[in-house]
Amino acid sequence: METAQHLAPFLSNLGISSLNPMQEAALTTIGREKAVLLLAPTGSGKTLGFLLPVLQQLQPALKTVQCLILAPTRELALQIEQVWKKMGTGYKVNVCYGGHPMQTEIQNLSNPPALLIGTPGRIADHLDRGTVDPAGIRTLVLDEFDKSLELGFHEQMAFIIGHLRGLDKRVLVSATAGIAIPEFTGVKAPVRLNFIPETDQANRLTTRLVPSDKPDKTDSLVRLIGALDSEAALIFCNLRDTAEQLSESLNRRGILTAFYHGRLEQDERERALIRFRNGSVRYLITTDLAARGLDIPEMKHVIHFQLPLHEHEFLHRNGRTARMHASGTAYILISREEALPAYLPDALEELTLPDTHSLPEPPEFQTIYISGGKKNKLSKMDIVGFFSQKGGLEKGDLGLIEVRDFSSFAAVRTAKVNALLASVKDQKMKGKKYKIELAR
Repeated sequence: METAQHLAPFLSNLGISSLNPMQEAALTTIGREKAVLLLAPTGSGKTLGFLLPVLQQLQPALKTVQCLILAPTRELALQIEQVWKKMGTGYKVNVCYGGHPMQTEIQNLSNPPALLIGTPGRIADHLDRGTVDPAGIRTLVLDEFDKSLELGFHEQMAFIIGHLRGLDKRVLVSATAGIAIPEFTGVKAPVRLNFIPETDQANRLTTRLVPSDKPDKTDSLVRLIGALDSEAALIFCNLRDTAEQLSESLNRRGILTAFYHGRLEQDERERALIRFRNGSVRYLITTDLAARGLDIPEMKHVIHFQLPLHEHEFLHRNGRTARMHASGTAYILISREEALPAYLPDALEELTLPDTHSLPEPPEFQTIYISGGKKNKLSKMDIVGFFSQKGGLEKGDLGLIEVRDFSSFAAVRTAKVNALLASVKDQKMKGKKYKIELAR
């Protein structure tokens, strides 16, 4: 009870009143044990599950990096940082990843953070340069460690762990059970916390085959989208080029989409996710990069335009729907010439699509870009006030607002966008003129 009271302010900052059973178990076990394997599904709150015991390990008097968290993608690393900052712990955090200016990171690290988060490649680079002192690191967390292995980070992770001579706590986190733990982690007999409710998730998830008479399944996808009542969907492809080409094809047909994959610049990836989160784009076409570790809403519909090679990739994609207490449907688009992979059951129910289809309703909102953010002392309330007073927006005209370090994004009702942009064109917000335009 004392522990819960101690953590209450941090939970309050996150808008959480109590921990779920997985988080309770993680808090106790990670705090007590030297090696822990935490298994829990996407969307279950794993990040908070390991951040709370990490917080309890930190010592205010130490001015060195005390905990290192490795994440396979920059998106996941940034998401962990965001949760930590919202907690309001008072401890400095830095996040390092490819595509971020190295000089900025080196400058930030000159005053070492208590918590360092990063991708394996970039953290290995810092250790190689000597810009991170690993001597004080006592706790290591490998989040989605199996994804890091899939992405080929074996050597970098082994290199990093080889430098952590003072480790006394190792935590491995995954949404997949049954993954072999590499020897280089130094984790031999971890305490296992398995909260993956396979049967429960399967009961909430409906899987439907959607046959296509043509090898090109785009027509069938259009008819399927038309049957979803304008509800949002995540559409998976295997290749980056396929995701881009499919997005462009649907856009030409009048279905507004965005695409997302690892070849895009970080800013492009973030804008695609922001537009998807705020509803100004309902259909995100992506590779397996979006199967986990991203801050996107609970989905009712996941569409496999192409099936992955491995079952665990299929399960991770489906983990974007039927999460927690919700239900959802996974649609498998398959042409008559394609064979179903061995991991799918033989008898899957087919979904018969209507011969005719209507296009989904256009999104109610569009995304507006503002060239200022937290570092410019802008807040959500500043943007709300400015758009209301100078732009003539009323209650209900503004949707989700996201404020980044040097930029902000606001969802604005489509019918009000042109008038808003015209009204604020020459106006100043908090005494400064910012570029305000439609986000692309």
